[in-house]
Amino acid sequence: MNRIALACLALFLTLHCHPEVLVLSGVYQGKDIYVKNPVTTSGIGFCVFEVLVNGSITSDEVNSPSFAVDLAVHALQIGAPLEITLRLKEDCQVKILNPEAIYPTATFEVLDISLQANGELSWRTNQESASIPYFVEQFRWNKWSRVGEVRGEGGAGEHAYSFITYLHSGENKFRVSQLDYRGNRQSQEVTIESDKPEVKLLSTRVGKTIDFSGETEYELYSEFGLLLKSGRASSIDASKLARGTYYLSFDSQAGILISKK
Repeated sequence: MNRIALACLALFLTLHCHPEVLVLSGVYQGKDIYVKNPVTTSGIGFCVFEVLVNGSITSDEVNSPSFAVDLAVHALQIGAPLEITLRLKEDCQVKILNPEAIYPTATFEVLDISLQANGELSWRTNQESASIPYFVEQFRWNKWSRVGEVRGEGGAGEHAYSFITYLHSGENKFRVSQLDYRGNRQSQEVTIESDKPEVKLLSTRVGKTIDFSGETEYELYSEFGLLLKSGRASSIDASKLARGTYYLSFDSQAGILISKK
């Protein structure tokens, strides 16, 4: 593996490398990119000899041990797609000092969020600096779980989104979140009391099937906490389950002990 390839592996996944070319892909966040630019192995000149921003050659001064890619001069909007190409001399290794400057970041603000009786979750946002997926999360069985995904539009102004969720009986709680390189950013929570009838487990003693009184989301765990089955149904095939005890979460109930003899 040559030095260019090794340099690539050390950078974030949005960097794409080819021999004598280093390409950074991301979004404009209002910050410049800084490059450590060593002398070539021959000792004549520096490694980077040309920089392109979105396909256009820049006037950045690259004949120095380090330099900045000045992005402000390109009149980019915050959140605009960005591709920076560094052209290198042969057998060179450069280092991007702040690649996170063009990583998409979750900056959204929720103006309002609501949940209807039919399960429709709607939210309105602004301050989106980049097009990042929104994850729809439901608090169910004592934990937050992702139940859907909606692509964020990104850019200035207000944006409106909606997603049809699956409600269980009793209180339902939802939120939306975005994930960036720093971690999760969540909205406020929204709750609704569903008038759906409670789904019941017909028997805690398991035969060939595990049966419910109606269709429900479920998760089946071994006695050691290993997830064995999950989905939505009114009956679960248990014919291949070994004898023993299991834990079953369904509807609004969590960790119900069941057994197969």
